[in-house]
Amino acid sequence: MTDMVSERARRIAILLMDCDGVLTEGFICLLPDGTEFKAFNSQDGHGLKLAKRAGLRTGVITGRRSTALEQRARETGIEFLCQAAGDKARHLAELMTAHRLSPEAIAFIGDDLPDVPVMERVGLAVAVANAVPEVKQAAHYITSRPGGRGAVREVIELILKAQEKWNPEFLFLA
Repeated sequence: MTDMVSERARRIAILLMDCDGVLTEGFICLLPDGTEFKAFNSQDGHGLKLAKRAGLRTGVITGRRSTALEQRARETGIEFLCQAAGDKARHLAELMTAHRLSPEAIAFIGDDLPDVPVMERVGLAVAVANAVPEVKQAAHYITSRPGGRGAVREVIELILKAQEKWNPEFLFLA
């Protein structure tokens, strides 16, 4: 982690992310009846719980609507959930206004082109390892882990360690 990334991470109060390709590997699985299901990484889920315990707020801005994501958000303590967001930057602006957040206090993790406008407006822009080149170019930090395989946990640890809030005792709490 560079000094610039560490400095940006110290100012983060809320971690926002995309869903498909970030919280999941990006597969969209549809059953014949139209039911959608998603596979989430357990380390990311535990990381989201650790973030909440440490006072780091979390949220998702995603272009799709998913009941599986709604359930995962409840399970992991994701506070902000914006689904069917055609214009993610507009939803970011609304969130910033409603909660009086400065861009410097926000991190965003993305993987594909719709995420770039949000990444250009936040204090810490993160691309997952398997993001498209344009997303990587917009990022301050690129994870070593791909989306859906622990990238969110990696970013949570990065932020909490930069803020000196990483507490190994969290690892033993259910």
